[in-house]
Amino acid sequence: MNIFSTTYLWGQPWFFSLTIPWLGLAYFLFFVQPRTKSSLLISSLKAFKTWRGRGRVFFVQVNKGVFLLALFMFILALARPQKADAKLKRNVEGLDIVIVLDISDSMLIEDMKPFNRLESAKETIKNFIQLRTSDRIGVVIFAGEAFTLVPPTLDYQLILDRVDKITTSASAHIKDGTAIGVGMATGAARLKDSQAKSRAMIFMTDGGNNSGTIDPETGLAIAKGYGIRIYTVGIGTNGVKQLPIYSEDMFGNKVKRYQPFEDEVNDELLTQMATETGGKYFKANKEDSLAGIFKEINALETTKIDDSKYVQYEEYFQLFAWMGFILYLTSQVLSLTWLRVGP
Repeated sequence: MNIFSTTYLWGQPWFFSLTIPWLGLAYFLFFVQPRTKSSLLISSLKAFKTWRGRGRVFFVQVNKGVFLLALFMFILALARPQKADAKLKRNVEGLDIVIVLDISDSMLIEDMKPFNRLESAKETIKNFIQLRTSDRIGVVIFAGEAFTLVPPTLDYQLILDRVDKITTSASAHIKDGTAIGVGMATGAARLKDSQAKSRAMIFMTDGGNNSGTIDPETGLAIAKGYGIRIYTVGIGTNGVKQLPIYSEDMFGNKVKRYQPFEDEVNDELLTQMATETGGKYFKANKEDSLAGIFKEINALETTKIDDSKYVQYEEYFQLFAWMGFILYLTSQVLSLTWLRVGP
């Protein structure tokens, strides 16, 4: 990727210090010299009649301005105005990343305040995407079965819009459960044709494998075969939780009630998935841990950027030098002819 930019600068800016005596000269010509009075005793004005109309005071003052402008053009020429055309050759080794998110109904458990598990995960994913710059990112959702929500793409706004609309399996009308093997295999399928030098999967779940047509061992073998590094995130803590259940009363109003739910994250399996692929396992068991986990993943999965910069300079001092010369010559010609003062 090539990036072009143009800037204007000064090659020898210290010559601008000459503007100090230049300002002093301007003050002398316009404010001091006009106040200087001199007198000459003559016996007759006859010798001055041929000079009538030549000493035009206003134009004499203008000619002083022309003279000063000529000197200022010389100062600008000495400061060497330049145009710098820069060409930045950027070699970007982007990453391909697929985020695999568990959307089973247990993700509604409200132990990741101020959100439930799913909303906390969605918010963290969106923040992570906004930190990336040149990586293709895809999203896979799974419960008892898996679906590709967005294939790897650089259209980050599309990903953000789709992630924002993710719901749990019941709301999405797909089979509930936690099919870890299927989710892993689907994520790997999205990365198998990737040409990127680095391919990574971020696998997020709050349970253990309990359904699916592909077992976790097979899914892991597929990911390893494609050289995919897996970062696993276990959401929540083990034990009995309160799962919110939504229903409608006789008036059509939504009613939320809770029922006990036995929840257990398979830490051993998630650790194995990460260790065997060169990734890392993270445990998210409190509100702010997801944000910290994704911050660490963002630091681990960096994009390699090599920059080579070439700059070509074009000089413009000749333009200002010629302008100064023409103005100075004009000022001198006028002073010796039309604006000449004195007999």
